[in-house]
Amino acid sequence: MTQNVLVTGGAGYIGSHACKALKAAGYTPVTFDNISTGWEEAVKFGPLAKGDLLDRERLDAVFAQYKPVAVMHFAAFSQVGESMKDPGKYWRNNVIGSLTLIEAAVAAGCLDFVFSSTCATYGDQDGVVLDENSVQLPINSYGASKRAIEDILENFEQSHGLRSVIFRYFNVAGCDPEAEVGEFHQPETHLIPLMLDAIAGKRDALTVFGSDYDTPDGTCIRDYVHVCDLVDAHVLGLKWLSQGKGSRVFNLGTGKGFSVREVVDQSRAVTNMEVPIIEGARRAGDCTKLVSGSERAMVELGWAPDKSDMPTMIADAWRWHQSGHYDR
Repeated sequence: MTQNVLVTGGAGYIGSHACKALKAAGYTPVTFDNISTGWEEAVKFGPLAKGDLLDRERLDAVFAQYKPVAVMHFAAFSQVGESMKDPGKYWRNNVIGSLTLIEAAVAAGCLDFVFSSTCATYGDQDGVVLDENSVQLPINSYGASKRAIEDILENFEQSHGLRSVIFRYFNVAGCDPEAEVGEFHQPETHLIPLMLDAIAGKRDALTVFGSDYDTPDGTCIRDYVHVCDLVDAHVLGLKWLSQGKGSRVFNLGTGKGFSVREVVDQSRAVTNMEVPIIEGARRAGDCTKLVSGSERAMVELGWAPDKSDMPTMIADAWRWHQSGHYDR
């Protein structure tokens, strides 16, 4: 009999890929999702338990029914721009929702917790390769909310013995190479799917937000990691905890940054099509450059981000994009 893992946000982009990876690793992923931003069609690898993180009674019922050995927590609002305009939404959903989940997990005796955090907790630290010991200075409510959850996990370790692996990751890209699940947000805010929409004529153009940053070509630089590499790390984190190892924080990235213009250039090479572009103003809360040092994950977890080259990420995303899944 396989062990159950509760995957919050398992109907979303990263969560659905994590469910596929968990299934392949011999677990049964139980998706907990309110389907506000996810898709029921993405829940293919285990049962769906509909519910909201703010509903403690529903969480208790799900823990009692499925008796998960661990929680893998992805569910969150994650749009930086929106978090600047509506911080209350982010503190209520991300922080209070996560606190409710953590309390329910502890009450159920489920003490292994894998948390999806973000590089946004580091804020804007230009010219620095960020590692797990870098100071955390979030400049938007999204990053601040994730930072607060990290503190809550630490507090619950001290009080209840909750063990956590926290992954702070950088820009996630690509899709399942078999196109069973993929990336689809409404509204879409991620660079690569927006770019592919523009290539395919589903939107008039790709808007480049800011061309006057202090970078070689004036556009923001980000570290991109393939979603399949990312969720492989989460499975390794789960195994880390199951082996009785202690709580740990890991960055997930490649250590190599790409500017927006460089991603656009790579897409031309992969798709053999032009990208129509409109230059827009900077967005509030956007950092100039975020690049990760991920040596700890590679050494301690044995993680190898071998799919995280830009041509592969764009090609896998383009394959999914052309499949027509979730088209609305």
